[in-house]
Amino acid sequence: MKCLVTGGVGFIGSHLSDLLLANGHEVICLDDLSTGRLKNIDHLRSNPKFSFIKQDCTIPLSHKFQVDTIFHLASPASPPKYQSMPLETMLANTLGTYYLLELAKSCNAVFVFASTSEIYGDPQEHPQKETYWGHVNPVGERSCYNESKRAGEAFVMTYVRKYGLNARIMRIFNTYGPRMDIDDGRVVTNFIKQIMTDRPLTINGRGEQTRSFCYVSDLVEGIFRIGTYEKIEGEVINLGNPEELTILDLANRLQKITGSREKLVFAALPTDDPVRRRPDIGKAALLLKWNPVISLDVGLRKTLDYFANEV
Repeated sequence: MKCLVTGGVGFIGSHLSDLLLANGHEVICLDDLSTGRLKNIDHLRSNPKFSFIKQDCTIPLSHKFQVDTIFHLASPASPPKYQSMPLETMLANTLGTYYLLELAKSCNAVFVFASTSEIYGDPQEHPQKETYWGHVNPVGERSCYNESKRAGEAFVMTYVRKYGLNARIMRIFNTYGPRMDIDDGRVVTNFIKQIMTDRPLTINGRGEQTRSFCYVSDLVEGIFRIGTYEKIEGEVINLGNPEELTILDLANRLQKITGSREKLVFAALPTDDPVRRRPDIGKAALLLKWNPVISLDVGLRKTLDYFANEV
């Protein structure tokens, strides 16, 4: 199978490329390097089944090639990144999605769209099922990301209905692990950086808001199954770890693992920050036979080891 992975230099995209290659598939990685780091794919450059194209997905592809599966992951994903690149984010998830859907149609390829738990906004349903429509501020600071992902989903389903395209949508919940950017502004890396630099851990609000954290190897196994399983055309599937904990619990867990005694400091909550976030993964378990297997403590230790070797 020949696969195109957009955003393939990024945190999740590079791990997905690893897994695809390990299963004998060919990978074309497309990335404009706006947020991805080439070091994430350095170990792949000598693999004859791997190739890299530096290009923005919002520009029509000048390379003519036949692919069997397209994994569209290209988009800034952390709030600080997408809020600093709002137009680029919106275009990647809309115009970029359109161009890649056209490629999938011309190649008769499977299309996998990386959507997000952000489409649920600050949810009024808990845990969040794929049938939930969300509670989103369409003009808020996060709208460049969550609304463009929602629009991207609409593009995908239009191609499914109008052209019979074999497409699937995955809604990715909070993910962490090696190859994250230590400065990406998400809570796991924020805490790790503060611990490594002997600074107080910053808690937004009272730390009572919840998240569910999935280790990256679990996530990409789910993505791989979404891209390769049959009879799931047009399906929308949550991918994430259903273990829910507060941000304060996460800080305490990291302090216990590392032995850090840095104090906690409290700051204002960001605008439109979700109060609770937990996926219902019953559909993934049923259709993909998928469940996360890496515990939070094990995943955090692996992530800490990675950053310890990076410094």
